[in-house]
Amino acid sequence: MHLPKQSVYVLTVQAMLRNKLITILLLLPAAKGYCQKQPVPTPLWRPQYHFTPEKNWTNDPNGLLFLNGEYQLYYQHNPFENKWGHMSWGHATSKDLISWKHLPVAIPEIVHPDTTTWIYSGSAVLDKNNTSGLGTKEKPPVVAIFTGDQPKQHKESQFIAYSNDNGISFKQYSSTPVIDLNKSDFRDPNVFWYEPTRQWIMTVSMVNEHMVRIYGSSNLKDWTKLSDFGPAGYTRNGWECPSLLPLVVDNDPKKVKWVMFVSSGGDHGPLIQYFVGDFDGTTFKDDNAGKLVLPVDYGDCFYAAIAWRDAPQNKKILLGWLQDGRRETYPWKGQMSIPHDLSLKTTDEGLRLVQEPSSVVTKAMGKYAAQKVLLTKNLPINDTRINLNKERPYSGNSYWINAEFEVTKDTKKVGFNIVENPDITKNVNVGYDAENGQLFIDCTISEMGNKSRQNLTQTAPMKPENGVVKIQVLVDNSSLEVFGNGGEKVISTMIYPDGNATNLSVFAEGKAAIKWMNIWDFNQKK
Repeated sequence: MHLPKQSVYVLTVQAMLRNKLITILLLLPAAKGYCQKQPVPTPLWRPQYHFTPEKNWTNDPNGLLFLNGEYQLYYQHNPFENKWGHMSWGHATSKDLISWKHLPVAIPEIVHPDTTTWIYSGSAVLDKNNTSGLGTKEKPPVVAIFTGDQPKQHKESQFIAYSNDNGISFKQYSSTPVIDLNKSDFRDPNVFWYEPTRQWIMTVSMVNEHMVRIYGSSNLKDWTKLSDFGPAGYTRNGWECPSLLPLVVDNDPKKVKWVMFVSSGGDHGPLIQYFVGDFDGTTFKDDNAGKLVLPVDYGDCFYAAIAWRDAPQNKKILLGWLQDGRRETYPWKGQMSIPHDLSLKTTDEGLRLVQEPSSVVTKAMGKYAAQKVLLTKNLPINDTRINLNKERPYSGNSYWINAEFEVTKDTKKVGFNIVENPDITKNVNVGYDAENGQLFIDCTISEMGNKSRQNLTQTAPMKPENGVVKIQVLVDNSSLEVFGNGGEKVISTMIYPDGNATNLSVFAEGKAAIKWMNIWDFNQKK
């Protein structure tokens, strides 16, 4: 068959294009690998005195125990990637809640040919009397109670695993799940021993019903429904990570009330709310009949917090996940908050939660930080800014400020400019707004690209005490936690300062004075 010259030309061009396409397709994988953006390490945002995994993703704290003189931290972890997925329980231990020993993954995801079970959030207990029969009385087991998420089945159930080597490694209990309602959103069991009725109590979240279900068990394996709490308080998003804690009132060990904590996605990001009431071994009754929304934290990153229940001196120490926001960090993603010592305080509005940076941490700080007392007597700072960098041992953004300010009717604002650049054109403002009666963090001129507009300024209502406001500012490279009036109010957020934005200053708008202040510096000598 003979073809016209034009047809031959067309076919020749088509062949050339086809060959070029084949060449491009063959080279595409190599080109993709060459062009793919490689992760860039971000050591300037790695915290110094907050927990982060050595590498890869973390979110919720899990299974908090005090065991053999060490604080055990299990945590949601992806052992393979720096993003959410392959949910397992990572593991670390500490004697002082500052320095951590990283251990192998304690409970890895369960992979079978027909299904995969991810190890979601939960708790762990030392079964001292071997009620479960999974250890011995001489060597009681550590039992982990967690949500097994099976994405292929769209189901979440409650599983248990046990350890006979002090919580280092776990075996799955053969008859798991121990509670299965065939629900897709049913998670985050938190378990404790309730001595008056001599049984284990579990709180677990009925996510979409905005309820906490309470179960009881004599052996950690067989569970009976006792009651439901909720809906109450904030219900515009699902409920997660519930826990029920007895807390001392007004520092009187004889006065105890129970507090129910519930995490939920709030209107402006993460929200943990709490309810104060009574627990009789079966039912939790809220003193406020579910009418109030009481935030644990007024910031945009504190979430999924649970407590060490068995810490020395009967302390209840809350630990939360600080969500990392919009910026990528590498080779890790996610960090924990500073641990909070919890108690209740009687106020004009009723009983309210008090959260102070844990005394376990503050007692150990001298081993890791250089303390510099900057001002130990009243110093007026009327309508001025005082640079504090020359007083600091080293340059950097890992430090802890304790301060008391005297405020008057002529005070507008008083506080600190942190993570300030040399030109004083970018910083974060932290302090007290006397005109509006608010503790505040203002990130407007430095974090515009990292936060939604509604979260650039974060506030918490607060009043002076006898003309004095107390402020603790915990700056740790990428995290910022502010405690007001001894922990009556807390605001936590994430920040991402430039490498040269390490200046620190104190300021006042109107008349104010520094009554007392010091800084613990965790920065390293360059």
